[in-house]
Amino acid sequence: MTSGSRAAAGARPSGRTVALALAIDVVLVVAFAAVGRASHDSDVWGGLWQTAWPFLAGLAAGWLVTLAWRAPAAPVRTGLGVWAITVGGGMLLRAATGQGTALPFIIVASVTLLVGLVGWRVIAAVVRRARQR
Repeated sequence: MTSGSRAAAGARPSGRTVALALAIDVVLVVAFAAVGRASHDSDVWGGLWQTAWPFLAGLAAGWLVTLAWRAPAAPVRTGLGVWAITVGGGMLLRAATGQGTALPFIIVASVTLLVGLVGWRVIAAVVRRARQR
């Protein structure tokens, strides 16, 4: 039975699949923070943790709330929830710690993280379906 047919049959994803999905999400959130810092001529490495941690905490909450490990690559079931909680939680933590939450930043963060966190899952779903044919 292939991994695609196991997923179709309702089997749990492998630990490797879950770890890979989580790693992709973490890399995307850190990349978002790094690109944001670089685009504002900030010290990317020196302040990366300060920028990234609220969104990484939001990402962790998103994984917990959505039970993402059950369907880590599902664009709607997992991706949209993880995205919304990552952005919302990240913004709340930024506000609580005195970091900026200007409307343009909220918009850019929301769109960028939507494209990243949901986008890779959409691509994975398309590839999975193509392989099943």
